[in-house]
Amino acid sequence: MYQKYFCPEGTLLDTPENQAAISSPQGLLQAQLSGRILEARVTTCDSNHNMWVNLPCMRGMIPREEGAVGIAEGELRDIALIARVGKPICFKVIRFDTDEYGEEIVVLSRRAVQEQCMTQFLSQLSPGDIIDAKITHLEPFGAFVDIGSGIASMVPIDAISVSRISHPSDRFVVGQNIRVIIKGRQDRRILLSHKELLGTWEENAALFHVGETTCGIVRSVEKYGVFIELMPNLAGLAELRQPVEVGQRTSVYIKALIPEKLKVKLILVDVCENSTKPEPLRYFYQEDHIDHWIYTPEGSGKYIDTVFDGNLTGIL
Repeated sequence: MYQKYFCPEGTLLDTPENQAAISSPQGLLQAQLSGRILEARVTTCDSNHNMWVNLPCMRGMIPREEGAVGIAEGELRDIALIARVGKPICFKVIRFDTDEYGEEIVVLSRRAVQEQCMTQFLSQLSPGDIIDAKITHLEPFGAFVDIGSGIASMVPIDAISVSRISHPSDRFVVGQNIRVIIKGRQDRRILLSHKELLGTWEENAALFHVGETTCGIVRSVEKYGVFIELMPNLAGLAELRQPVEVGQRTSVYIKALIPEKLKVKLILVDVCENSTKPEPLRYFYQEDHIDHWIYTPEGSGKYIDTVFDGNLTGIL
């Protein structure tokens, strides 16, 4: 796959190779001749929605129609260009020109990179393929990600983890690099999942032992108890012995681990000082493709799995 070539925007920005190429007219010319992908930070989006980047050697302009796939066709709104100000952007060098004051500028195209990314990388992906992505913004219903060259997709909130969260910000932060799984396609959209990378019940439960006290996060408060997350794919139930709120960090005593019932019995010990940042993710699955993921242990009365066969019935 071409993941390292068509990576999420910002990946190349500070590399020595990229900095060397954008620092001189000769470097830009060589990049133009070789078709090399470069990156720089957008400083301005003018009234005509042309994007401007300040390169070390000269100003660069990305004309509106070259700002992204779908802009010229009216499929993408200009807010997608305005939102790039202050952020890294990928491009290819198209030509050298002069501005209205006679100063030399370089004309760039982000669209050309995205078209190449779609043809040579994204179109080649199959259900079950695992790729790198970068969180671009968070909404109550899901996390939007850059899956290559600024092309957007989304991880729905119910596909982020097995443990339920109230908002994607409970799990991710903007700018975070994550891994995602190709679930399938709907028209031109690529559908994603994430929870399968965070381990099975047994893999998560193996990190804990009966009789130990550990930390957790309150995810739900019910009349019959409190659901406390130990890991993104593992939560347990504790009796409600003191007032707690969703999102609070707690210390809990592990009373029992019951694989056949997918249960973790906990005792709430105390409320801890909260942290504003989500816990770092731990990916149990490190390969580049997965066909079938089974969350539940063998012999469990409940069966939870995901088959990556491209069949999207019931999830759209």
